[in-house]
Amino acid sequence: MTHILELIHAFRRSKILFTAVRLGIFDRLEGAPATAAQLADDLNLHPGALARLLDACIPLELLTREGDLYRNTSHASRALVTASPDSLVGYILHSDRSLYPLWGRLDDAVREGTNRWAQVFGDRASLFDHYFRDPVSMRSFLTGMHGAGQLTSDRIVRAFDLSKFEYLIDLGGATGHLAIAACRAYPKLRATVLDLPAVEPYAREFIAKNGLADRIDFKAADFFQDELPAADLYNLGRILHDWDDARIQTLLSKIHGDLLVTEVLVNEDRRGPLYAMLQDLNMLVCTDGKERTASEYQQLLQLAGFRRFEFHRTNSLLDGILACR
Repeated sequence: MTHILELIHAFRRSKILFTAVRLGIFDRLEGAPATAAQLADDLNLHPGALARLLDACIPLELLTREGDLYRNTSHASRALVTASPDSLVGYILHSDRSLYPLWGRLDDAVREGTNRWAQVFGDRASLFDHYFRDPVSMRSFLTGMHGAGQLTSDRIVRAFDLSKFEYLIDLGGATGHLAIAACRAYPKLRATVLDLPAVEPYAREFIAKNGLADRIDFKAADFFQDELPAADLYNLGRILHDWDDARIQTLLSKIHGDLLVTEVLVNEDRRGPLYAMLQDLNMLVCTDGKERTASEYQQLLQLAGFRRFEFHRTNSLLDGILACR
């Protein structure tokens, strides 16, 4: 029964984390420890209710308390503070504001076989309009993707020998976390992040922060609508899982170099790993795509003319495929 009870209560833990981040508790405590009354005054919250939330964060190892003073744990300081270089705040806010409501309609998604975007937020075409609706929302979404990307990008680019490549184009590369990791790992490599025009200032900001503005450029384009620049290596990171097979072939047909694909790989027997299966359901409620096995990706890539493949599992959020022509 313990296992079942843990599953029943799992959403409560997530919502405690989401709420504490959204209210700015960890950002405030990173400056100095504080009492519940001080935090309530600073953040305009109910003192008694806030104290209950803070106390719930203690067994979750997010906060500690010494007397009446609360302070961040090392976990919180690293991942839950906006200013931290390893911050996951943007990804947490994305999970709370977008994914949590969509998952609330999982039963309808299973019943109808379609994403829940229109049901929860409006027309499906408004997906990125929702994420990019204003500068605050855009920064939250992009920094969220950057934080999640930092957990895997270095592992991906070092999993393969990419030393022969000279020019990487990261399609839909957002803040450029993979291009940054690749250029750090391979000093002779140059890169371009290709994404929608609204992304450009944020990408250039992160690239400059990492001291790579002389080797990584940005090109504003829509990879479905516009012609792609020539390169000997392209990357599609968390892109293919958004789309059905036909849409994927449309995109792959435009790529005339070798290709790095970064996606989570489902086991061939579809019994795991757990993160991949959870992410597959996330694709069901959010997009028109799904998570795939290595053999399913190989079939898609072979149809597009790729002939040689390397697969690498990182034992983290994303795995890698190097497809060569």
